[in-house]
Amino acid sequence: MSMIFHLVRHAQASFGAADYDNLSPLGHRQSEALGSAMARQGVVPDRVFIGAQKRHRQTWDGMAKGLGCDLEPTVLPGLNEFDFKGLLDARFASEPEPEGVHSDRRTHFRKLRETVLMWQRDEISNPPERFSDFATRVREAREIVGASGARTPIAVSSGGAIGQSVADVMSAPADQMITLQLQVKNCAVARFVIASSGTWLHGFNETPHIDAENVADMLTYS
Repeated sequence: MSMIFHLVRHAQASFGAADYDNLSPLGHRQSEALGSAMARQGVVPDRVFIGAQKRHRQTWDGMAKGLGCDLEPTVLPGLNEFDFKGLLDARFASEPEPEGVHSDRRTHFRKLRETVLMWQRDEISNPPERFSDFATRVREAREIVGASGARTPIAVSSGGAIGQSVADVMSAPADQMITLQLQVKNCAVARFVIASSGTWLHGFNETPHIDAENVADMLTYS
C-alpha cells in the first residue's frame, strides 16, 4: 500500500516581532485558503501531523476550517524548525553581530544561509542542535508518518525541516537543504509518495490557493 503525503509549510508568521511563533493576520487567511483549495482538489486527509510550534497548530486550524475537517493532529516535535535565532546567536557569540540580522529580511536570510552551511560543516561552537541531530529527527518524523497506516496524511512543518526532508528523499548534497528552504513559500505543499519500496518526491512548493488575481496579496516567503 502506498500513501500520498502532503507536507505543508506553515502560513506567514510574525517576522521581526517579539514572538515570531504566531501567524500574522495574513497567515490566518492563507491557511484557510489553502484548506479550501485542497478540498477543491479532492484531498481528504485521514491522519494529520503537526510540529510542536504554535504556528504549526494555528496553520492546521485554518486549514481544517477550509477543508471542513475535524481531525485532531498528532504532534511530532521532529517536524519543528531548527532554532534559527539560537543558531545565529551561536555563530556571532565571538564576533560582532551584523545590524539587522534578526529584523531586516535581506540581512537575516543572507546571514542565515551562510550560517546553515557552517552548521552543516560543524563550524559553529555550541549550536542549539547539531545538524546531524536535526537531519535525523526530520527523517524519523517522516518515517512515523510513513508507518501510520494512513493513505492521505497531511503534516504541517517549517521551511528548514521541509527543505531537509526534500533533500534527504532526493539524496541531494547537504547544502541543498538551505537552497530549498529559502524557496519554500508560506503554505506551500510538498507531496511525497511513500511505499514499502521507497519514498519519492511527487511535488514541491505548490500553492493551489494562489492564482493571478490574489498573488500580490497571498504570496509570501517569511
